[in-house]
Amino acid sequence: MPDSPRPPLPPFTAQSAREKVRKAEDAWNSRDPGAIALGYSADSRWRNRAEFVNGRAEIIEFLTRKWTRELDYRLIKELWAFDGHRIAVRFAYECHDDSGQWYRSYGNENWEFNDEGLMVRRHASINDLPIAASDRLYHWPTGRRPDDHPGLSDLGL
Repeated sequence: MPDSPRPPLPPFTAQSAREKVRKAEDAWNSRDPGAIALGYSADSRWRNRAEFVNGRAEIIEFLTRKWTRELDYRLIKELWAFDGHRIAVRFAYECHDDSGQWYRSYGNENWEFNDEGLMVRRHASINDLPIAASDRLYHWPTGRRPDDHPGLSDLGL
């Protein structure tokens, strides 16, 4: 059974690229590895930090492992650039570990999509900054970031 298209589809415009970025942010904030994996092609290839992930099964395994370590995860993504079938984003997320130490992780991702709007390549570079709980900026309830919550640029990140 072929994959269902995942609009918006390439080639991207400024509007459709922003929409694709927000849909990706919303998916990751759901913390549902199986649902998130459906946005990637069956043979999707990732580089996440120094880890290489290939295919949906490994994506699900990776995300499941990620969210057993990164608790109370909340993410904001922002469009950086786009061209044709590619989008570049910058992002920051906040989470804490099982000892209660909070982190803000900053990164950049390069994405490539097939004609059906599924991501076939994801290259992520990420740096972690320990922060005090009082320095957190993301306080919305678990799940989708509210539309009126500031984005990265608004927060000075």
